[in-house]
Amino acid sequence: QVQLVESGGGLVQPGGSLRLSCVISGFTLERYAIGWFRQAPGKDREGVGCIGGSDESTSYIDAEKGRFTISKDNAKNTVYLQMSGLKPEDTAVYYCATPWAYYCSGPVPYAYEYWGQGTQVTVSS
Repeated sequence: QVQLVESGGGLVQPGGSLRLSCVISGFTLERYAIGWFRQAPGKDREGVGCIGGSDESTSYIDAEKGRFTISKDNAKNTVYLQMSGLKPEDTAVYYCATPWAYYCSGPVPYAYEYWGQGTQVTVSS
């Protein structure tokens, strides 16, 4: 059974950092890409970035380049989203998902087949 479980969300002050985790089961990170998405209240879900299968190539949307970093530990079945310089507009529920393919499918939710339940990130003073 394919599962993705996010954790690590919480309340952080502007300018702070947070690391989210996505623990997967039922498949292997060497063979499938993982993307990170977020959804703020009243807004569409948007892609943040993605990491590929064994080549571990990464891609990010322009707005997050330099602030967000995606990495993974295949042995721990875990993908990470390291966020720094957080802003109030980063407040959202963050999701990890897999396109059920080796390569990233771009920051479009419809291209991703399996999703986690999400973790809330709130950036506020």
